[in-house]
Amino acid sequence: MIHWTALVVFTVLFIFVTVVGFVASRWRQGDMGLLSEWGLGGRRFGTVITWFLLGGDLYTAYTFIAVPALVFASGALGFFALPYTLMVFPILFLVFPRLWSVAKRHGYITAADFVKGRYESGGLALAMAITGVLATMPYIALQLIGMQAVLGSMGLQGSLPLIIAFVILAAYDYKSGLRAPALIAVVKDTLIYVTVIAAVIVIPARLGGFSHIFQVAGAVLPTHTPPGTLIVGPKAYTAYATLALGSALALLLYPHSITGILSSSGRNVIKRNAALLPVYSIMLGFLALLGYMALAAGIHPSSPTDAVPMLLMKEFPSWFVGFAFAAIAIGALVPAAIMSIAASNLFTRNIYREYIRPDCTDQDQARVAKITSLVVKFGALAFVLWLPATMAIYLQTLGGIWILQTLPAVVVGLYSRWFHRAGLLLGWLVGMIVGTGMAWAEAFKTSVYPLHFGGLVIPGYAAVWALIANFAVAAVFTVIFNAMGVAKGNDSTAPADYEGTSVASV
Repeated sequence: MIHWTALVVFTVLFIFVTVVGFVASRWRQGDMGLLSEWGLGGRRFGTVITWFLLGGDLYTAYTFIAVPALVFASGALGFFALPYTLMVFPILFLVFPRLWSVAKRHGYITAADFVKGRYESGGLALAMAITGVLATMPYIALQLIGMQAVLGSMGLQGSLPLIIAFVILAAYDYKSGLRAPALIAVVKDTLIYVTVIAAVIVIPARLGGFSHIFQVAGAVLPTHTPPGTLIVGPKAYTAYATLALGSALALLLYPHSITGILSSSGRNVIKRNAALLPVYSIMLGFLALLGYMALAAGIHPSSPTDAVPMLLMKEFPSWFVGFAFAAIAIGALVPAAIMSIAASNLFTRNIYREYIRPDCTDQDQARVAKITSLVVKFGALAFVLWLPATMAIYLQTLGGIWILQTLPAVVVGLYSRWFHRAGLLLGWLVGMIVGTGMAWAEAFKTSVYPLHFGGLVIPGYAAVWALIANFAVAAVFTVIFNAMGVAKGNDSTAPADYEGTSVASV
């Protein structure tokens, strides 16, 4: 049954953001025939726009669905997202202004560009680019799963509504580039904040208060398979800690995160956002509580991902449901747009320009990036339509493991040239194999792997175990290759490139 009132409100808001997406091409106009303008917004976004862009980039529609779903199914374990997001922002403050400065100085558009310049290694840069694209594709697919959940909850079954939504996204993304999701993010975040604030006020009042909510959740969670808990038990401490740490280290390495960072107008813009973005973590904490509210409301979804849509439909009038569902759907469009742009930047700069057409012009790069962004979007759409949703979730589990393996080359490379380029490449390869093997051993159902060390069993995030192996191999082979006199490659950057002044902008 179609819920017409919700659908009408949803459609009006969706049309509004579509108009905003097309109009965005005229905002802070630049030459869209240049990749730096189309793919990075001309590096001119100030503090406010960057705050909305990074917020829309890091807190996605799938976050809106998946975090409460994990709390609904497992309880306290789902709250690992809170410490992990709080750890992200000191990393953003300390590390990524250096990347912005060196990228601005040398015209780098991707992290792989930086790696190529730092280590003079096409192979290592290619490894970074391929890892970024592989990690991004299932992430885009998960945004579609979030959108699919709300469309289905309104009674829109079948693939046509999802196809129409993504055709519209592809059109304004192609025309406006990164400017489109930057402006739409302002609308998206406004809708989500209103939805979350209303939910944490209205729903507890209707359910008898938070005391009753926690009481019911505490009684219901142990009956789940596997059992959930309100408080993390001692056996889960290392899993919880490594999930938070590994996720924090990985989040800013995703291509869409780096694209958002490099689009800012200066170092101080990044630092101010590191101070301001924790506001989103407060919102995320309230959002996670929706999982417990769904338990207290007696929601019985066929899948935990349906818990939030069903809760909203049960507790709110239809017009507000349409408003909330629009917030989730638009929350899918913003990161999906940034992710597809980031993936197309990587392909164009580090595969097409390096290996297919080295003599391509700046205009050729922009044209190829636009076409690639369409291919990426519709590839993700085909993935969702023709493969089971569990496949995207499994691949996203791998995506987090894979992207963390770029940390030695990218983050350490911002501070030190000690590692040998061949050692970094071997370390990356070992980290990818170890992490993938651990996920395979757990049948991709969890990213937590029980590491057997002597007589101890230490459950932890597979990405962290793989990163340790990565660092160990890179360090050992750096010593070996240096002793053998193997060329390290020329560094095209200078120490002064990592410092710089910011452009004052809001």
